[in-house]
Amino acid sequence: MKALLINGSPNEFGCTYTALKELEETLNKRGVETEILYLGKKPVAGCIACGKCRQNNKCVFDDKVNIIMEKIENYDAIVAGSPVYYAGACAQITAFLDRLFYIAGSKMAGKLGACIVSCRRGGASAAFDRLNKYFSISNMPIVTSQYWNQVHGNTPAQVKRDEEGMQTVRTLGENMAWLLKCIEAGRAAGVTYPAYEKKIMTNFINE
Repeated sequence: MKALLINGSPNEFGCTYTALKELEETLNKRGVETEILYLGKKPVAGCIACGKCRQNNKCVFDDKVNIIMEKIENYDAIVAGSPVYYAGACAQITAFLDRLFYIAGSKMAGKLGACIVSCRRGGASAAFDRLNKYFSISNMPIVTSQYWNQVHGNTPAQVKRDEEGMQTVRTLGENMAWLLKCIEAGRAAGVTYPAYEKKIMTNFINE
C-alpha cells in the first residue's frame, strides 16, 4: 500500500509540508508507504487542451506530470496539499492536477483521494472543496476526517500549535490506512472493483 502526498506549496518545508508530514507519520505507523512530491517554485504549465496526450499517452509539457503518470499504478491513494490563495488552492497544484487527471483520469478509479489545505485565517473550506472535485469525478472514494482537513498558521511552528488541525490530519491518516487495509482484505477475498458502463458525455445542447 502506497500513498502519494503532493506538496503544492512553493515553500518546500512550510505549513503545507508540516501538515503532510504529520499525515505521513500516521500512515507510516499503520504500515502504509508514502512518497511526498514537491512541485517546486517554478511555474507549472496549465492544460492547453491540445489533445496530444490522447495520442502519445504523455503530456507535451514534459515535467513531473509525466513522471507521476508513468508511476500512477503504484499508488493506492493520492493526497493533494495546498496553501490557500484568495480562498482557493494554489495555481501550481491545480495546474498539475488538471493535467494529471486529464491524462490519467481513467486510471484513478478505486484509489483513495484526500486533500489538506493550509491557511492563515479564512478560505480553507472553498479550497478544500475545489481540490476534492478531482477525486469525486474520477470514481475515487474520498477519505474524511473528524473535521475538514485544514490547518492554520503563518509558519510551521504555528501550524504545529493548531492542535485541532493536526489532530484532524492524524485522524485522516488513521481513516486512510484503515480503508486501504479494508480494500486489500476485500481484494484478497475476491471482491473486485465495480464494472462500469461505457461513459456517456452530453453537452445539453439539442440539435
